[in-house]
Amino acid sequence: MSSQSMISLVIPVYNEEENVNKLMERIRSVMQIIGRPYEIILVDDGSKDNSLSLLKSFTVYPEVKVIELVRNYGQHAAIFAGFSLVRGDIIVTLDADLQNPPEEIPKLVKVMEAGYYDVVGTIRKSRKDSLFRILPSKLINIVTRRITKVRMSDWGCMLRAYRRPVVERMIACHEHATFIPALATYFGKRVTEIEVAHEERYGGITSYPLRKLINLHFDLVSSFSDLPMKFLMYGGIWMALGGVCFGVFLAAARLVYGALWAAQGVFTLFAILFVLVGLQFFAFGIVGEYIGRIYREVRKRPEYVIEKVHSLGDSEKSQ
Repeated sequence: MSSQSMISLVIPVYNEEENVNKLMERIRSVMQIIGRPYEIILVDDGSKDNSLSLLKSFTVYPEVKVIELVRNYGQHAAIFAGFSLVRGDIIVTLDADLQNPPEEIPKLVKVMEAGYYDVVGTIRKSRKDSLFRILPSKLINIVTRRITKVRMSDWGCMLRAYRRPVVERMIACHEHATFIPALATYFGKRVTEIEVAHEERYGGITSYPLRKLINLHFDLVSSFSDLPMKFLMYGGIWMALGGVCFGVFLAAARLVYGALWAAQGVFTLFAILFVLVGLQFFAFGIVGEYIGRIYREVRKRPEYVIEKVHSLGDSEKSQ
């Protein structure tokens, strides 16, 4: 690959007014050291604070482009919006909270070009997150490895590098509920990962509470596997066999100990009934989630809507 190949940075931003100035300062310093053509695509994901105004002020730089989304669609949808406008040969994604140090970008680019990799993932060294976030992340890592059959250690870090053909293939999918790091492994032949530094959030609070982590986890499972459906099917078979065995046991006990013993166990039967009914509703809920996702795919409603793309021309007109 030519040393003049362009690098595109795609950064989703949601309520990060305390971080974006420092983010831009560090990114521009790093990219100037790399010394090759680059572009910075900042995607405002429906921020409710002053983030969008700050992002638009950066369009005085010719390499900066700001995508303004109509509303908040979520981190992965915002990244896809950025992917739709990239021009670079290598695309790097990272978060705006500065937990992904921009100073690690050259390391990703170097590894990608040295091995001509399609995807370069990252492993966060000495994570600065709370245990409340680390444990669900470890669970997602285990499940993702089982689903994708790709041995990567850290699927949750968004500081990753992709070659342009991989990004174009992901965009062509038109999937709604998806998980970008896992999806990329379906379209990249050569995949690797490296260790990178991890920092404390520079300012503000995280926009990824437990509810969003759970939704992301289910999006991952439902988009790449029918594992929950198989779990319910085989679980139902074993539950039915257990019910038959338990029924035979009750019938035998009634014959041995009489009707009085059977009457005394009526509340146990009710308890078992309630457990089974609860599991049934849980099963219906999972089936409903799959049907809901099928419904969203069939509707063909866009995953995101771009309100406006701000660039240097807009900045010059406003002056």
